[in-house]
Amino acid sequence: MNQAAHGHAAHHSHQHGRGGPGHMGDSGDQAEMLDLDADVLAEHIASITRWLPLEVSPRRLVDLGCGTGAGTFALLARFPEAHVTAVDTSAEHLRRLREKACAQGLADRVRTVQADLDTTWPELGIPDLVWASASMHHMADPDRTLRQIHDTLAPGGLLAVVELAGFPRFLPADAPVERPGLEERCHAASDRYHTEHVPHRGADWGPKLTAAGFAVEGERTLVVNIEGSRSPAIGRYALGSLRRMRDTAADALCAEDLAALDRLLDTDSAHSVLRRTDLTVRTERSVWAARRA
Repeated sequence: MNQAAHGHAAHHSHQHGRGGPGHMGDSGDQAEMLDLDADVLAEHIASITRWLPLEVSPRRLVDLGCGTGAGTFALLARFPEAHVTAVDTSAEHLRRLREKACAQGLADRVRTVQADLDTTWPELGIPDLVWASASMHHMADPDRTLRQIHDTLAPGGLLAVVELAGFPRFLPADAPVERPGLEERCHAASDRYHTEHVPHRGADWGPKLTAAGFAVEGERTLVVNIEGSRSPAIGRYALGSLRRMRDTAADALCAEDLAALDRLLDTDSAHSVLRRTDLTVRTERSVWAARRA
């Protein structure tokens, strides 16, 4: 979850589902946010891998839109005999993933493939499991991509589609004190932007999976609610997420809201989100598990 995402937002390049997540214009910023996604949401990613309806541990896995490897490493931990082919459009993300794999002694279990899935379908072998976290909603033609995944999977193979419900929320409803409810107004503006530019975000993937020839075997929604005190990364995660949201919401915000948001984003300010002690990560993550007959 890029992916993430993260999953929840390639709102500059819209490259996430084209083989790799993109969150902001600069690839270093993108990679940092993907790493924060992986750090903050690690327990939820692991719980999804445990939930997957598998009677036999898969050996050949593909992570579509792998980003810097949140899903890849969760899958490697869950299935210790497996090998993962990690696919992304970003050479920088794949480089970071390979570095992590080497550092963890996993290099021999990871293969990276750079590809734009909207233009070229790479050689992926015949996987037992395909993992697509926060990537499907950025595909130019997700129905076509699902058919390609279906035809790539081994008979009886499983596809896991994981999607976050938009950007996470972090602030209390009465924050900031001078503009209560600011975050909700930012979300409303950002959602309007994404409805126009990323029309598949928030889709019900069940019918799409069925239409592509899959049998949907499981669907669940995980509620994410993580207190800021749980991890020092949450402040930086909130900062990066609100920065991304500003890019898509700024034109729709009034001057007072935009000024209040900029104070939260000013890391030198006493009002910086990094200095708040009342942050929580609140979102939902939906998962569909579908099998090739």
